[in-house]
Amino acid sequence: MFILGRIEGKAVKMMYICMILAQKCQDYLFLRCTMKIFNTKGLQNIFDRTIASSEDGGVGLMERIASSVSCEIISRWLPKKRFVLFAGPGSNGCIALAVARMLIEQGYRLEVFLFNVPSMPISEECNINKERLLAIEGVDFTEVKTTFEMPYISADDVVIDGLFGTGLTAPLKGGFTMLVQGINESNAYVVAIDMPSGLLAEWNHNNDRRNIIKADLTLAFKFKRLSFFFAENAEYVGTCKVLDIDFDAETIRKTPSSFYLVEEADVRRRLRKRKEFSNKYDYGTLLLAAGSYGMMGAALLSAKAALRSGAGLLTVHAPRCGYSVLPSSVPEAISQYDNDSTIITDVRLDRNYSAIAIGPGIGTKDDTINAVDSLMKRYNRPCILDADALNCISLRPGMLDSIPKMSVITPHAGEFDRLFGNQMNDESRLREAIKMSRRYGIVIVLKGRYTMVIRPDEKVYINSTGSPALATPGSGDVLTGLIGGFAAQGYEMELCAAMGAFIHGAAGDRAEKTLGSYSVTASDIIDNIGPVIKEIMSRNETK
Repeated sequence: MFILGRIEGKAVKMMYICMILAQKCQDYLFLRCTMKIFNTKGLQNIFDRTIASSEDGGVGLMERIASSVSCEIISRWLPKKRFVLFAGPGSNGCIALAVARMLIEQGYRLEVFLFNVPSMPISEECNINKERLLAIEGVDFTEVKTTFEMPYISADDVVIDGLFGTGLTAPLKGGFTMLVQGINESNAYVVAIDMPSGLLAEWNHNNDRRNIIKADLTLAFKFKRLSFFFAENAEYVGTCKVLDIDFDAETIRKTPSSFYLVEEADVRRRLRKRKEFSNKYDYGTLLLAAGSYGMMGAALLSAKAALRSGAGLLTVHAPRCGYSVLPSSVPEAISQYDNDSTIITDVRLDRNYSAIAIGPGIGTKDDTINAVDSLMKRYNRPCILDADALNCISLRPGMLDSIPKMSVITPHAGEFDRLFGNQMNDESRLREAIKMSRRYGIVIVLKGRYTMVIRPDEKVYINSTGSPALATPGSGDVLTGLIGGFAAQGYEMELCAAMGAFIHGAAGDRAEKTLGSYSVTASDIIDNIGPVIKEIMSRNETK
């Protein structure tokens, strides 16, 4: 406390640093998400520690996992179905052999192939389950030690892939590639145990995709893998169901991760209950710069979403052509008009706004690019940049250096590629986003089926809500308004992004239940923002 007696020079600087650190400590409360997404090393550590703490060891754990897998298969098919099961030499194969035994004991007809080649001999646990399986009279079992002849598999059969799970750390090679390609060419229904063989848990940029099992159903153990969230891997993962396996909770808690799945409980912990004695100024002021001639709809959608998210006072800056629609469509907002009748040419900072969002529908005319550039240089606090604001920056890349630190940008794939260069797929886009977030000190909201929020410290938050119903015009404008509304209320910018993405997706999911995935519009998403927030908050009160 002696610093407080010296309000000068280094002491003032130290006090400022302490204030920043205190704010960051508050922020990190949100980072303790319920669900982590672990890399291969982290998953192996959890698996090993669970075995070490189990009274019945590795075989017992794998027996419990196999029971969960078997139950899923039994719930989907009758015993008359033909099954062909392929077991690898490690833990995945051990589980697969236990699944085979359990299914056969329930009257299912299986042909089992165990690969025990010199370069990959089977584990001790795998050998134990092999002996248990062979104890069943008449089991159709083949142990592959040298050469292998592919069995006939028809499109009516079910293949159970128990070759390699999360433990695979390099692309498949050798004879296994021919096996994988043969399974894929059979067009049989494929069930992958833990994950499709050949697919790596994180990054697959060096992988040969011809050598990855194309599963129809993936039964993952306890956690989804990072690679499951990329569009280019959807054809390999198929439908994913996460099995609730009882892994060691303390190890899960202590094992670090850079990737998190944002779920309702995480949002619930951070949404603030409103005080009984409060007024609109307690919930911040938001300036939204949006719209141009022919694109005023974007401004309206974003403004309505900002109000639904709880912004205290909203000012919409738009070209004068918005005069005929803004007051009547969003009477709750203050209208501020540009000097130009068709585009935004200057954003006036006539008050100390709590937050600023700019971009929906503003176009990319030269005067508008100048307005975006000028705003970022004058407003040296974090802001929200979306849609055409990002397109303006892509036309003048030097503006990237002017983006205030910890600002939120919300690009979809096309906008991201225009800003930072063309990317091959979702994985490469995320890898580049992690680099760019750190380089420019900004929060990147990478929109997609699984919207990802990337922080400058390389932490990534993957949204768990949403569906193809959100693929509708104006959906991104709604998200901008949501994030801006939360920013106005004083939430940390990365938290605004994560909460906004979750509620945006949940509102779309809620609308889809009534309207179906084809018919949801951006206005339907807005209409469901309030009910979603209410449901989250009400569940908070009952816990």
